[in-house]
This record gives sequence, structure tokens and C-alpha cells, in this order.
Amino acid sequence: MTTLTHCEPATDPTTVLRPTDSRLAPVVDSVLEGRRLSAEEGMLLFETSDLHTVCGLADIVRRRLHGNVAWYNINRHINYSNICTLSCSFCAFHRKRNEDGAYQYSVEQVREEAIKAQEAGATELHIVGGLHPRLPFEYYTDMLSTIREHAPKLHIKAFTAVEIVHLQKISRRERMKYEGTLAVLRDLKEAGLQSLPGGGAEVFDDRVHAEVFKSKIRSDEWLDVHRAAHELGLNSNATMLYGHVEERRERIHHMELLRAQQDRTLENWARVQEITDTGPGVVLSGPDQNYPHERLPMPGQDGLDTGYFQTIIPLPFFPDKSALEYLPGPTGLENLRTIAICRLMLDNVPHVKAFWIMQTLDMAQVMLQNGADDIDGTVVWYDITHVDGASTHQETTVTDLQRSIREAGFVPQERDTLYRRIRRDGNQWELDD
Repeated sequence: MTTLTHCEPATDPTTVLRPTDSRLAPVVDSVLEGRRLSAEEGMLLFETSDLHTVCGLADIVRRRLHGNVAWYNINRHINYSNICTLSCSFCAFHRKRNEDGAYQYSVEQVREEAIKAQEAGATELHIVGGLHPRLPFEYYTDMLSTIREHAPKLHIKAFTAVEIVHLQKISRRERMKYEGTLAVLRDLKEAGLQSLPGGGAEVFDDRVHAEVFKSKIRSDEWLDVHRAAHELGLNSNATMLYGHVEERRERIHHMELLRAQQDRTLENWARVQEITDTGPGVVLSGPDQNYPHERLPMPGQDGLDTGYFQTIIPLPFFPDKSALEYLPGPTGLENLRTIAICRLMLDNVPHVKAFWIMQTLDMAQVMLQNGADDIDGTVVWYDITHVDGASTHQETTVTDLQRSIREAGFVPQERDTLYRRIRRDGNQWELDD
């Protein structure tokens, strides 16, 4: 495990930091006053040696948004197949048909996994897989409707934007472009889909895409899928895979594109909530007086008739067993800095997740003090990325999650997929009104 010198959490959100790098003084003022940071200021946060101030600012914002609460959930992952038409150089997950290690779940197998998850008290089923060349569109709708029938308490979060575009092709609606995306998502929603995960975003940059993700959808397609999902009232997450061939400025550009789309999504809600205008865009991370009504969007609020990006999940690249295994991958301090900058730059995304499966539970604890407010859940099975030789059976317990959160200085709170509080008695749970 990498040893880190963590930034002490700011207990007073009005604390004025005294940066050792004088260039950060205007950035400190902007964060304290609730003004949006520019791309140039984002780059300065990456370049400065004063990591303490970067982390301290992220902690101020994190506590403004969520106080001393840190979120976790009880979830299960299903990777229904690793057979994929793509061969992305960063991916060690995919297999070709008949290749050693290739697998594919039947709908009946998915049903059994869903029933077991519901009986164990899970609130969410997270479903993603490869772009299978032979499975028909009906396989996916049947999967969703079967889960909904046999495990109705589970929230179904399924299919990355890359998979949605693939489903558009196999359902012969690729030529319909955006309308085809809407049509696919409508069918999936009718079958039981309730939200989208954030995978497949990688890094929104043409140069990086051409070098590493050439066969994958481009940033405009990924954003259009999520725009369509939001239009249909589905919330979604967003990811950023970093630490491979991209440069830091390209990470900032990725954040800018997400921020701009979220601005358009939340514009009407912010107007109805009378959020103080402190410049361009919808800023959620300012001082309390800027928010006379609601600070954070939640489904059902006045002015919010769409879905939105609810969480940013920075994901460090692990080169092992991929075509890019010659790369070193990001360091612990780079992981810490990146998650803090995500919190500061993405001022209109409510949550930042330190996904413990890819960050490790120890690192996730530190990240809670430096911008993150969520460490994900119990997981059980995750076949996409393995840290330090971990197996696909990557499970932690609620006790471990709660202890990790408390040791980091926060109050653990179980949530559902939409960040509603959960009240639980063993495997039985309900929303805490």
C-alpha cells in the first residue's frame, strides 16, 4: 500500500487557507466565494506543489455539499459477458468468442443472481458487459424485465453509453442517430432500466481517443447518450479513466465538457431554486447564502423534470495484462490530487465517488478527507479491473465500509442509487423519509 501524507480536513468551511504557492491565492478566493474555476486554474491545481491547499479546498467544498456524511450502498455487480467486438488497448477484461476465459450469462443466470442480491438486502444491481456480437436486443430487454419481475426492490443501473450505442446498432436504429438513442433508452426503461452507470467515458479528447480508444464511441456520442437518458428522466454517473497516455490538460477538458452539459441540464432547476448567479453556469459548491431553497438536485424537486449527472467517478488506469502494460499507471498522490480537482472543477455535480474497488479501501478513506463523499458499496463480484492481483470476487462488508468511513472522521450513511437515505433492519430496508 502506498503511504500518503493526507491533508487535514477543514472543520470550518469558512477557513481561509494560506497557500505556500502565491499563485493559488485567487483560486482560494474563488472557491470561498462560490465562483467557478477556469481551465487555467484547474491546470494550476495540477501543477502546483502545494497539494495541501488543493486538498483543503476540495474538503471545504465537500463539507459544504455534504457536511460530515459519507455515503455507501449495498449493491451487486453483474458483468453478463466479457465477449466484446472491441479490442481496446487499455482493457484486460474483453475476450473474443471461443477464446479461453470467455463467458456469457443466460437470462436465467441473471435472474438467479438478482434474486440472491435482493434476498441479501441489496438495493442496487449494477449491470455492464462487453459488446457481444451475437446477443439480440431482446436479450437485454428480457434481462431487465425478468429482474423487475423477480427482484422488484432492486434499482437497475445498467449499460454504459458504449453499450447503448451497440444496442442501437443491433436493434437497427443506428441511422436514426439521437432519435434512435432515445428509442433504445425508452425500450430499456419500459423493460426496467432506472439509471445509467458512467463507464465508457475514458477521456474526452480526440488525440487520446485515436491512440487508445480508436474503436470506441467518441465523446460527443457518449455525451449524447447521457443527454438522452436525462431527457427521459434517468439519472446517470460519469467516469474519467486517467493515468495512461492522456495529459493533465486533457483531464481538465474532460471535466469542462461534463460541466457544460450539466449546466444545460440544471439551468431550469437552478432558476426555480433561485440559486445566486455568481457567473456562468450552475454552481452548487458556494457558501450557504447562495442557496435560499435547495443546494443539491434530487428527483421530484420543483423545476427538475429531467435526470442529471449525480456522481463523478475518477478511475485510475491499471496497466496489468493490457496492451498498455508498459505504462506505469498513476501514483497514489496523483490519484489524490485528481479526485480533489474533480471536486473543485465539477462544481455542478453533487457527488464524487472514491470507488474503493479501483482506489483500494485504504485510499478511499483518505479521499473522503480530500473531496470524495462516497466510497460505493459491497459489490461482491467485479470482473472489469483487478487491483494488485485481486480476484473477481471483490467483496467487502457493511461493517468494513462503516468502520472505514468513521476512521476517516465522517458519519456513514447508507443510500440508494439516487442518494436517498436508507433505514435498515438486517436484510429488510426502506427509504428514510
